Amino acid sequence: MGLAGLGWPQTASAEVLRIGRPLCHAVSRTVAADLGALPTFVCSGEPQGYQKGTLWLHAMLPPGADERDDLSLIVHSSRFDRLVVMFSYADGAVERQDVRSGDFGTHWRAGGQLAFRAPHRDVPLTGVTMRFDKVASAHLLRMRLVGRGEESTQTTGLATSIGAALVLLLAGAIYNASLAVAMRRQFSAWQAAWATCMIVWGACWSQLHLFFFPGMAGAISAQICTGLSCLAISLATLSAVTALEPHCVSRWLRRTALGLTGGVFALGIPLSLMRSGPIDKLGGVLGILVLANLVAVAFCIGQAWRRGSGEARSFAGAWAVPMLVLASTSFFDADAMFWGGGSQILVLFAAAWQTLWLSVAASRSHARLRVERDMARQAEAQAQELARRDALTGLPNRRGFVERVGTVLETSQGKGEVVALLLIDVDWFKSINDVYGHEAGDVVLAAIARCIAPYESSSCTVARLGGEEFAMLVAGLAGFELVRYADTLRQQIGGCEHGDVIGHRKVTVSIGIAETASAADFRALYRLADEALYEAKRGGRDQVAIRLLDAADPAADDLDQITLGN
Repeated sequence: MGLAGLGWPQTASAEVLRIGRPLCHAVSRTVAADLGALPTFVCSGEPQGYQKGTLWLHAMLPPGADERDDLSLIVHSSRFDRLVVMFSYADGAVERQDVRSGDFGTHWRAGGQLAFRAPHRDVPLTGVTMRFDKVASAHLLRMRLVGRGEESTQTTGLATSIGAALVLLLAGAIYNASLAVAMRRQFSAWQAAWATCMIVWGACWSQLHLFFFPGMAGAISAQICTGLSCLAISLATLSAVTALEPHCVSRWLRRTALGLTGGVFALGIPLSLMRSGPIDKLGGVLGILVLANLVAVAFCIGQAWRRGSGEARSFAGAWAVPMLVLASTSFFDADAMFWGGGSQILVLFAAAWQTLWLSVAASRSHARLRVERDMARQAEAQAQELARRDALTGLPNRRGFVERVGTVLETSQGKGEVVALLLIDVDWFKSINDVYGHEAGDVVLAAIARCIAPYESSSCTVARLGGEEFAMLVAGLAGFELVRYADTLRQQIGGCEHGDVIGHRKVTVSIGIAETASAADFRALYRLADEALYEAKRGGRDQVAIRLLDAADPAADDLDQITLGN
């Protein structure tokens, strides 16, 4: 929307002033004196030899040029030491306004422009004369005559558009910098550096930095902008070329792109420091290098895309707009377009587009990585859970049971609760396998597990330890109440029907209990419960036997024994 608004054609009152049409020029080889007479102007040819002296530009206004509104002269600032603007009137009066490098006063405007308002008089304005001391290049100067009301509207619109573009770039720079820190991604770091460079360039070119650093007005800002533009092109190329997978781009093509980037940066540094000399010629060479660099990057992206690079698809969309903008500005004159913002405003919005596109692409990639990471973690958790569960019965296996028992023991002992370990062993299970087969035995074990599983709770942990042996760790039950609890479980298991696999044969279990009210580990409880289970087996099976762990000596023998069964 900002570009659409900037793209409206100039109104009829805006007149672009160019050397030779209708600007006439004159040159002083040395800086002219302030009170000297005006030189003789010529209206043909190109000015020469002005870089260490004074360049004069003069435009005659046609009759009635300022009748509709007071006029303002808009000069796009360049590298000069001093600019004096003289408005000539029909009565011979001349009004002077001037700025110096480092002091633009109230004349600077957003978009790299200087505004000089012609004072209103009762007589017509007949001409405008500009005096540039030590200007770097006459070809970099752009002047326009607009109405004063139009100047205010254009300045406000241009400042708003530039501010919006800089805010978008700032958001992209912060986001990519955070990605670079969080994910250790080299591409995001290069992209954040490029966006930051474009922010600084946009602030210097638009002169918004003069709010805070007014002494940087003029030549120093123009030189900084030249260096930053070359640095930005280098950073953008590095971010693109280094992000593409090495196997997707041929080595010679990658080296060509990086070599052209090095050439752009190497030529941009001396060009940014120059105040005189062949600036126009070097600028032309730099423009050719930039175009060649863009072509090389385009070939890198295209080759990587053909070879299946996912990053290349993101870069193709991101680089398409900046490439078209930079390429198009090399073939048509955009200086007078977009309220005087020219090609720079196009580049600024193209940079914002590229940053947003790559930020969205990085977000999608990051989201995809997070989904893959979450799925991997979920799969790992499921694998760990499966490793802790018995495949046949679905109950926790010995590993899972031991891990849970440790937590239950610690919690119960902290509360002072009695803890008991029940070992449950199927009677004569080997004969079931021998007579009916192992598949029938597995069905019996699964049925017993279904009887035990409902007892699982916060105070009871159940498991299949292996073979035909099951276990339960119960907290809060003691003595005869605990024995009746175990005997109820024994009777429930014995009442299960297995007619589908073993006919009317009854399946019974023996249960050994180890009870303790003191601190004990799983090994001590298991040893004692196994002894109790042996007593139940020896007593005739299908019984419950219990042993109590001595509070004073965990390794001592049982103090009491209760046996309950058929």
